[in-house]
Amino acid sequence: MAIYDVRPWVEGSGLMSYGPIPSEFARGLVECVDKIICGAKPADVPVQQPTRFELLVNLKTAKALGLAVPQSIRQRADQVLE
Repeated sequence: MAIYDVRPWVEGSGLMSYGPIPSEFARGLVECVDKIICGAKPADVPVQQPTRFELLVNLKTAKALGLAVPQSIRQRADQVLE
């Protein structure tokens, strides 16, 4: 049983994931790369950290493991896979 930081593990039968939203993470990365391509020195480009995160819960995996996922977790999840 494990909790991951990225969505694909949960979609592939992992129990839960909590991590940055991939599209927003990628957008920040693209902005940094763009600044460097446009001539900024890499050392001058500020480090960007994700500000939004998503929680995914796989109920099928929880059931297979004999775990009950509390309703409070289900309600807070951005997506519940059944």
